Amino acid sequence: MPVAVVTDSTAYLDAAESAMWGVTVVPLHVVIGGREFDDTADPALTGVAEALREHAPVTTSQPAPQRFAAAYAAAAAAGADGVVSVHLSGSLSGTAEAARLAAKDAPVPVEVIDSGSVGMGLGFPVLAAADAARRGASLAEVVSAAGESAAATRSFFYVDTLEYLRRGGRIGAAVNLLGSALAIKPLLHLADGTITVLEKVRTANRAIARLEDLAVQATADGAVSVAVQHLGAAARARALADGLAARVPAASRLTVVEVGAVIGAHVGPGLLGVTIAPAHP
Repeated sequence: MPVAVVTDSTAYLDAAESAMWGVTVVPLHVVIGGREFDDTADPALTGVAEALREHAPVTTSQPAPQRFAAAYAAAAAAGADGVVSVHLSGSLSGTAEAARLAAKDAPVPVEVIDSGSVGMGLGFPVLAAADAARRGASLAEVVSAAGESAAATRSFFYVDTLEYLRRGGRIGAAVNLLGSALAIKPLLHLADGTITVLEKVRTANRAIARLEDLAVQATADGAVSVAVQHLGAAARARALADGLAARVPAASRLTVVEVGAVIGAHVGPGLLGVTIAPAHP
């Protein structure tokens, strides 16, 4: 392909799907008990869950610019004339900035895109870019495909508690809900790349039902792609996906994805989220 597509591990794309679309994934890292793991490494997610339960220190870090530089150089060596590098919100991580630093000295032009999101809110724009690239689109056209998908993508999510977001400093505008708010079941979304509270709900069951309603309301008249994301809540996620399958007949794709250790470190077990995007392969 004339344009290569690069992303980071918080897109949580299936490895086989990334390979099929020719997407290069650069991992973020999680540090548990002084040991560093790639975001999606097998021991990482289990280790994060155990550490959170025990209140042990867990930190996360963005990739070094050198990791992106190596990905861009490999793309050029494989024949790419340019690279589109799509990443999680810059309000949540310095990953996109690390990519921009690497892009300055890349052997081919590199366009870095801040998706303003994370999880499949990032993953769907990455796949839109990869689809355009596979069809032989120019660098500008691939950038446009990713940007249009990101702008049209909506994500809503539920967490059992705001405590983990508070610990990690990722709570954004939700900070004014601390204190008594830690007893509620918040519904959150990403606005301008920042996590904000959308609604306050009193019980988990009501929150999950409302999450489904919000996702249905966000679907357009045309075909859409839907992803249900979770952390240690497979049964809840499957039930939510079944409900959406019945209520969103325009869903050309509906997948269930478990997020990895980096997101897990900041939201804690029990995360349930839905992303709605324009239909794509």
